[in-house]
Amino acid sequence: MGSDEFTSEEIERRVRELGPWFQNMDLKGVPTAPGHFLGDYPMVKWRKFSRAIPESLEGTTVLDVGCNAGFYSIELKERGASRVVGIDIDDLYLEQARFAARVRGVEVDFVRKSVYEVADLRERFDIVLFMGVLYHLRHPLLALDLLFEHAVSEILVFQSMLRGCGDLEETEDDYPFSETGVFERPWFPKLHFMEKSYSGDPTNWWLPNRSCVEAMLRSSGFNIRSRPEDEVYICGKSERGSGAL
Repeated sequence: MGSDEFTSEEIERRVRELGPWFQNMDLKGVPTAPGHFLGDYPMVKWRKFSRAIPESLEGTTVLDVGCNAGFYSIELKERGASRVVGIDIDDLYLEQARFAARVRGVEVDFVRKSVYEVADLRERFDIVLFMGVLYHLRHPLLALDLLFEHAVSEILVFQSMLRGCGDLEETEDDYPFSETGVFERPWFPKLHFMEKSYSGDPTNWWLPNRSCVEAMLRSSGFNIRSRPEDEVYICGKSERGSGAL
């Protein structure tokens, strides 16, 4: 069935069958998550940083890691990307994404893989989206290392939930063993570990502050080009930090 063959009634029925949806998407006038607790999400976030990504992506390849229902995959495909691959480990999200892409009339490859399996794709992408994934991972720094090593060709678009101090101060290259006070400073890089649950989600493992997430990106070899939205970073590639894989 092509995009034009879906009636509103058919879309509404299928949206209900595939629910619940985390991403609110407009499927030919049918919203998938109109009561989202964050509002029209992720459109409200996309509007804040979409200008940081070229309007025309003709000839560009894209990987969307943790694609969920495919919101960003579809948006970038609609900007003309030649190839878009979305990966996720949740079968329901992938089914939602495939349906949403069909309704919107775009071709995206949605594949069941985790970020730890990006090497299996045997492909580097011009743009890699890593949106809202880091804090759900048991091994977040490993994930960034693997993206640098196996997936990112040019640009990483990164987003993470941030908690704690949003200020930045330059840290020293080294600290003596006797130094303890610096760890009490609110701006010092901190990755808060949630042993049980946060916001009702037991997969919210890590909550970094701003200093921490920027340090992690640099440590894995990414240079921060811009920060178009509070939680979003546009990154290029530089050299790996000492101790990286």
